[in-house]
Amino acid sequence: MELDEASLAIGRIERALSRMEKALTDRAARPAPPPTVTATALPAAEQSALKAEVAAVIGELDRLIAEAERG
Repeated sequence: MELDEASLAIGRIERALSRMEKALTDRAARPAPPPTVTATALPAAEQSALKAEVAAVIGELDRLIAEAERG
């Protein structure tokens, strides 16, 4: 993998991690649900978005590792 490609991959990882951090920070900043609501899980759409971001980071890291092993 060339340096430019590695830099782009690292940039994608950084952006994905920043999006995850922002989503979790936004979630923590929301007002607490009423005491009668006990569910603390993220809504399905947020869970899907975070899972996609995690998958993207893992994919980029796998690609970087594979290239490093070949390189």
